[in-house]
Amino acid sequence: MGNRLTQIATRTGDNGTTGLGDNQRVSKNSPRVHAMGDVDELNSHLGVLLCEPLPDGVRTLLVEVQHQLFNLGGELSIPGYELLKPAAVLALDEALAEHNEHLPRLQEFILPAGTRAASLAHVCRTVARRAERVVVALGDAEALNDTPRQYLNRLSDLMFVLARVLNRYRPDGSVGDDVYWKSERMAASTAESA
Repeated sequence: MGNRLTQIATRTGDNGTTGLGDNQRVSKNSPRVHAMGDVDELNSHLGVLLCEPLPDGVRTLLVEVQHQLFNLGGELSIPGYELLKPAAVLALDEALAEHNEHLPRLQEFILPAGTRAASLAHVCRTVARRAERVVVALGDAEALNDTPRQYLNRLSDLMFVLARVLNRYRPDGSVGDDVYWKSERMAASTAESA
């Protein structure tokens, strides 16, 4: 890793470039910098979600995800370096299985809505998908490890599942539900079969 920042306003980026972890300077519009920015944005959204009342297990999981996203950002900042390990993807697979096991099967599409925590989880899901697309584009242009792409893919799936978990969670012990899409086609189909 490069030197830790001791001064934030360095003015070295005034010309539209930024420094990578290997001291290389690149355009702030490069795919690598876009990928780093999207991962940073995702981590920031998770920070907002962590301000909400959450089940303890979900809170612990999301804090670990924040640390892994920092590893992912570090890996992206140093071309050719591996910092995010495949075990991080396996941990998301385990969390997906654990949290999905207790959810009812989806019978129809759900809206990215519900409680504030669930809605924030949906925002995290969509930012993870965007970050994944940018990492895929970066991998098309440069050599890149598979783990960052796999981690973001799995994380977006996990955030969908956690949004469903959070729509059911109430600190007072009551249970909520997803917000279902009111499809005209599905409504017509239901009316015809009645």
